[in-house]
Order: sequence, then structure tokens, then C-alpha cells
Amino acid sequence: MTSEVELFYSILLVLLNGAKVAVQIAIGAFFIAISIGMALAVAATFVKIKLIKITIAAYVEWMRNIPALAHLFVIYFGLATFEIRFSPMGAAILGLGLVGSAVLCDVFSAGLKCIHAGQRESALSVGLTPRQVLRFVLFPQMFRLTWSSLSNYSSQLVKDTSIASAIAAPEVMFLARNLVTSTFETTLIYTGVVLVYAALVLPVSWVFSYVEKRMEANK
Repeated sequence: MTSEVELFYSILLVLLNGAKVAVQIAIGAFFIAISIGMALAVAATFVKIKLIKITIAAYVEWMRNIPALAHLFVIYFGLATFEIRFSPMGAAILGLGLVGSAVLCDVFSAGLKCIHAGQRESALSVGLTPRQVLRFVLFPQMFRLTWSSLSNYSSQLVKDTSIASAIAAPEVMFLARNLVTSTFETTLIYTGVVLVYAALVLPVSWVFSYVEKRMEANK
């Protein structure tokens, strides 16, 4: 029994190294997703040029309807054909970030459309610049309206880091498969995987839930 506990502990230590990589991938992808997603949402909502709207809609549909793993393969393996090379972690961050940007574009667009147009017009009429209107009037309300969806996306993103193992990014699932190959302790290893992902995802959900409650209380 003692030997199994020690083995499980050693397995967890290895998996925790993978968890650090998963967190780095998730954070990098999140910032790419939220930055590009906000920019696309603003353009899709306020830009009147039809070609831009069609291009954004096509991008969102393409990124959302093709499996994320396929995008990672194109970035990591496909672009290497053109001498554009990414590390496994870099490809995972970029791929998941671009997929996330399409998801958040839809989320943020819905939030912006829920804000009455009169608020933007009133803010412009009192002398605020369009950038200030976005920063001080529209974005705070948009985040309040979309916080629940953003929470769901963030939790899902942490879980989606597991697909990075397919391009040899040394995250949790990649290390778990290596451990299975070398030790054959399948039950212990995948029990550890479940515990590690729970330790990663649950705090994210709790933090977003806490912030949401604070926002509701401060209304």
C-alpha cells in the first residue's frame, strides 16, 4: 500500500509539471482570444463596410466549425512547409487563441448589441472620443453582460489544452501517455489526470463566479 501511495505521489509530481505548461498555454491563448475577439466584435458591430462584416463572419464560421486540433496541425506542421515554424507550445497558444477569438467574437458581439445605441450616441455628444466610449461606456457593460459566457469559455479553454499533446506540447495528457507507456499504471495515472484537471478548472470557475456575484451586488 505504501509503495502505491509513493508511486501515485511521484505520478502527480510529473503531471503537475504538465499542469504548469497547460496553465501557460491557457493564459497565452486567453489573451490572444480576448484581444482579437474584442477587436472583431467591435468591427462586426460598428463598422458599416459590408465586406468587413462578411470577412469577419466567414472567419468566425471557419474557426468555430473546424476542429481545434486541425488548426493546431496546420499551424505546427502545415506552416513548416513554408519555413514558418512554431514550438509545440507556441502553436498550441496561437491555435487555441485563434479558435477562442472566434468564440469570443460572437459572445462580445451579442453583448454589444444588447447595449442601447443611445448610450453610445450620448457619450459621443458630450465630447468623448470613440475609443473612450468603448473603454468607459461600452466595454464595462459588455463584460457584465457576457461574464457568464466568458467564464464558461475560460473553463473550457483549460480543458482544451489537452489537445496540445497531439503536437507534443508537454502538458498533462502528453506526460500521462508517456507515463502509461513506461509504467503501465493506467488507473493511477489517469486518476491523477482527473485530479490535476479538477485542480485547474474548479478554481477558474470559482473565481469567475465570485466576481460575477460581486458585480451583481454592486449594481
